Amino acid sequence: MVEFNPYDWQVHEDPYPIYRALRDEAPVYHNEPLGFWALSRHADVLAAIRDWQRFSSSNGVALEAMGPEAHRVMSFLGLDPPRHDRLRALVSRGFTPRRVQALEPHIRELATHYLDRFADRGRCDIIADFAGRLPMDVVSEMLGVPEQDRDMLRRWADLVVHREEGVPDVPPAGLESSAELLRYFSEDVTRRRRQRTDTLTDALIAAEIDGDRLTDDEIVAFLFLMIIAGNETTTKLIGNAVFNLWKNPDQRKLVEQDPGLIPGWVEETLRYDASSQVLYRTLTTDVEMHGVGMPKGAIVGLIIGSANRDERVFADSDRFDVKRNNAQSLAFGQGTHFCLGASLARLEGRVALEEIQRRIPDFEIDPAGLVRIHSGNVRGFAAVPVTFGQ
Repeated sequence: MVEFNPYDWQVHEDPYPIYRALRDEAPVYHNEPLGFWALSRHADVLAAIRDWQRFSSSNGVALEAMGPEAHRVMSFLGLDPPRHDRLRALVSRGFTPRRVQALEPHIRELATHYLDRFADRGRCDIIADFAGRLPMDVVSEMLGVPEQDRDMLRRWADLVVHREEGVPDVPPAGLESSAELLRYFSEDVTRRRRQRTDTLTDALIAAEIDGDRLTDDEIVAFLFLMIIAGNETTTKLIGNAVFNLWKNPDQRKLVEQDPGLIPGWVEETLRYDASSQVLYRTLTTDVEMHGVGMPKGAIVGLIIGSANRDERVFADSDRFDVKRNNAQSLAFGQGTHFCLGASLARLEGRVALEEIQRRIPDFEIDPAGLVRIHSGNVRGFAAVPVTFGQ
């Protein structure tokens, strides 16, 4: 019988055979020791994502942090309508497409700034020297975080998502870092209420719909979400994209010949090897699927990484193809909980890869130096050492 353990599968070179076995043998999977169920087929994951009435987010979306207070750090990710809709609508007032698109020139400036630091060395760690810095700087500048605080926030953010191998609980360092981030943003919101500037934080403070405004706790929760999700998943997207293009020389040749395929490189990475692999829901009623009953109150993992490799939807699904039509990808969810930061992640990913392709197109990865992170739902690298021509 196939087994799926989200606390050790992430570090495997290729967990996708596990997904394939789940789709074929156990489309409704039950892990009794860890106390969760899981759905792995595209149709089932999509249906559950859209069905917030039965598959509730109100206890959070991370297995080790489920509970009724999850929204305090997950913002609207830990809420269902109508509370979700109210909070998301208010937050969207500050996180507009226009505000995001206006960031492109500065994102490119930051990308070239970091590339300039190592372009003459002929080597770097794509994560430590580039992908781990660019998204944090982008988010930090949106929020008005001073430059001298960013390494500290990056360190806290990394500790929040880090898990010890095989251990299902949040490590003490992760709990401490969560508390530090909440304290930091609480103090920042208090300070900005006294002295306004032109940042996303200030826009959130000013956001209003029919007299309804965000509370300080709601703003702090969203800032916490931004610094974690807006940094960690985009960092992993860039690292995964570099790794998978390097592993597929035929696709690399296509991108070299036509840089216009770089957005397809981003989208295929999101489908083929997504940063966020699984999200959890709590059942509000008994649910039966494929002849298997799941009880009310059960925790159900929606395995995005498996759904995006489902051969019922994606032909030749285990092949990396930068020309693939990824309209049915679930990398950013669907419906009510579609990722608010999707456009920013795509923009950062595209600009970062454009600049990598322009400046160091001949990069070669040192496989012996690759290090994967330990996480319950994020898949990606802690280190990607590369060499390139000068």
